[in-house]
Amino acid sequence: MAQLLDAYGRPVKPRQLTERLAEPGLTSIRQAFAGTMASGLTPVRLAQILRACDEGAIEEYLILAEEMEERDPHYFSVLGMRKRAISGVTPTVKPASEDKRDVDIAAAVREHIAEHDGFADLIEDLLDGLGKGFSAVELIWPEKRTTNFWELVEFKHRDPRFFRFDRETASELRMLDEAAPVEGLELEPFKWAVHRPKLKSGLSVRGGLARVAAFTWICKAYTVKDWIAFIETYGLPLRLGRYDKAATKEDVETLFRAVANIGTDAGAVIPKHMDIDFVDHAKGASGDKVFENFARWGDEQISKAVLGQTMTSDDGSSMAQANVHNDVRLDIAAADARAVTATINRDIVRPFVDLNYGPQKDYPKILIEISEPEDVEMIINSAVALMGVGVSFKQKELRAKLGFTDPDDDDEVAGGQPAPASASPSAKTPAKAPASTALNREGDPTDDLDEIEAEMLGEWQDVMTPMLSPIEDAIAQASSYEDALARLAAVAPKMGSAPLVEALVKGMFKARSIGDLRDG
Repeated sequence: MAQLLDAYGRPVKPRQLTERLAEPGLTSIRQAFAGTMASGLTPVRLAQILRACDEGAIEEYLILAEEMEERDPHYFSVLGMRKRAISGVTPTVKPASEDKRDVDIAAAVREHIAEHDGFADLIEDLLDGLGKGFSAVELIWPEKRTTNFWELVEFKHRDPRFFRFDRETASELRMLDEAAPVEGLELEPFKWAVHRPKLKSGLSVRGGLARVAAFTWICKAYTVKDWIAFIETYGLPLRLGRYDKAATKEDVETLFRAVANIGTDAGAVIPKHMDIDFVDHAKGASGDKVFENFARWGDEQISKAVLGQTMTSDDGSSMAQANVHNDVRLDIAAADARAVTATINRDIVRPFVDLNYGPQKDYPKILIEISEPEDVEMIINSAVALMGVGVSFKQKELRAKLGFTDPDDDDEVAGGQPAPASASPSAKTPAKAPASTALNREGDPTDDLDEIEAEMLGEWQDVMTPMLSPIEDAIAQASSYEDALARLAAVAPKMGSAPLVEALVKGMFKARSIGDLRDG
């Protein structure tokens, strides 16, 4: 095999492609299990973690970013929603050209990558970089090949804690290894798909969503903790036991046990001369809104950062608002799709093509297209309204908008020209139905209907003059805009609509007669 170069001009070592390079282990520098950063986290400690991340020590930040997803249901939900907005779209493959060889290469890319069982998981694993700033997926090639064909076996997401950025530029991602426990090893060409979402300009580790959400997240964590303490204090009424002066020490102890247990047992037995009162802290209970409002505000800020909107993730949104915003703002979803497919085409499609077909001038591309949802009901209503005033459409285009296909001659169709009342159920549909505005038949414009239309338009002046004359007179006599509005309000009873109604009835009768004759 001739010497291959990756997208960065580095030579490829085919023998190392079959090795698993980033496997964790108990005695390895790459430990599968991590500690915790979120437990007992304070704002001061958070600031230290972020400052260390800025200086290249990213492990604690990456652990915290992972725990934020695990501990906050809202952050977990909206981040997953943004990932699935891309992973749920069926990808397409565009050949480099219409040449047969390019078409064959694109077919292989479609079969072995785009239709791979793990492709959807690959998308979500690459989009893990949205929260952390980067994501690395190891490409697992077969250890033993019976043919010369290189087929991708698996896409293996590797823990971001296994990687470091170089100290000099903070832009080259390197893998930690016993041979290089501090600086890390250079990533092998054709072995890695590295995705760095461009959420903001600057270093990758400072562009993750976890960094944006971290302070709001810790404030919300404090708020929820205080909220729970508030509920424990004010959620149940104060239980107050009363005893008289004649009560003995044993009586007091009995009353105390009853008061202590009544909150859980919902019942108690006390002497008849003793009482238990329940005091409701009405004023204190209103303070729960403070905690709830702040927790909701924090969720809204996280929704804005992750989804670009709050309508579909927070309470208070209407269905109409949700339909407008969809789940993830469309421009954000489209940007994510462009970025992740660029990574796949550079780090997966190109290696696959080079290994199996040799270097190419142009390569096929995997595309994930995010299309804006269309309001089908509005399209139908608009089309019907326009057809009513004489506008015509290509039936194929309208069907395509609705997701329908053109019926063949032998297809059983729905809709179109209604069958005559005298026809029997067993009667066959005519080979060619009359031309009409129905969407399931094609034909020439109806000459007779055109004649009716021309006849009605020819009499428009006689028909419309009784209706328009009072309006014209009112406007001509008005001295101002307000005066014209006042006069028009009194014009309606003077408008003569009888000629217009008569003309419409005659036209409808003639059109119906022609339709009945042709149906017969």
